[in-house]
Amino acid sequence: MADRKLSNTAANFTMTKIARLPHLGGIEAGYRISGPYKQNKPTLILINSFTTAVELYASQFENPKLTESFNLLAIEPLGHGKSRLQTSGRETFTYWDSAIMAIQVMDHIGVKKAFALGTSQGGWIVARMALVAPERIAGIIPLGTSMDYESERTRTLGCWNGPDLVGSLVKDTTSKTPTDSFEPSNEYCDFIVDIGFGKDCPADKRTLWHGLVKKNYAGDAGRRRLREAAVNLQQRDGLHARLTNVTCPVLWLHGDADVVYSVDNAKEEIKLFDNSPDAKLLVVPGGHHFLSSTHPNEVDTAVFEFINKHSQGMKTDARALREAVGMVEM
Repeated sequence: MADRKLSNTAANFTMTKIARLPHLGGIEAGYRISGPYKQNKPTLILINSFTTAVELYASQFENPKLTESFNLLAIEPLGHGKSRLQTSGRETFTYWDSAIMAIQVMDHIGVKKAFALGTSQGGWIVARMALVAPERIAGIIPLGTSMDYESERTRTLGCWNGPDLVGSLVKDTTSKTPTDSFEPSNEYCDFIVDIGFGKDCPADKRTLWHGLVKKNYAGDAGRRRLREAAVNLQQRDGLHARLTNVTCPVLWLHGDADVVYSVDNAKEEIKLFDNSPDAKLLVVPGGHHFLSSTHPNEVDTAVFEFINKHSQGMKTDARALREAVGMVEM
């Protein structure tokens, strides 16, 4: 199904806010919330993919059925968007730090418990959130992700060669001297668009993401953030042995046109959530890696019904989103 038509996408996200948090000696976390926080509505956290930002979830913020029923809270991981370490000389962070930071954003806003959705790296960040603060996470919704490190096992199942592809980015962003004129190349921006949205990505969306990536990683500080984000992706730890400790419901959505992580890998890894009361994989025909953007209707429908099912008595109207969308339950 085609992308939902968006209007003034970049302008709509000028409302990105900053939360000042204590983790790692001080963090500024970039986030966007769909409106004043309302305790009587479920909250859905949205964690974006590698070198994207809250704009990845423009379709969800422009869907009135979601914004009227849920508090949408998009949070940018460390090294992404407006999220920054604030301690001078401190450059290093991990995905565990981004998970803890996201929990602290919940504290900042006053959210006691939430559902958490994440795309690609966001998927393993929301899994980490469920591990470090299980009492705060009502359910997780990984999209187009992997729970392993960048292993040979995943490559035999059809996943990308992350160590090589991301390793070249680490090398290209390494410098012993300041690089004030740095900006990501057009080739890199096209790479992110092609693997995320598909090679047939509309020209206006391609132009938008070229501009956002170049802006977010401009200058020497941008280069350093980009390098650390790439190191995180290339050299992260796997979660296989820890997933048995995830005790909340899990809805894994995966497009069968995802060129980064494969459906075959997702089929194996969903089984590792063996202490979840409800762990399911839904495959979206034609879905790309950035699934919430390329197939928002399918994602929004599944997410809506998952939250309604597991929000423990909170009342929302799911009728408008129950049309068939062709997903296959595995």
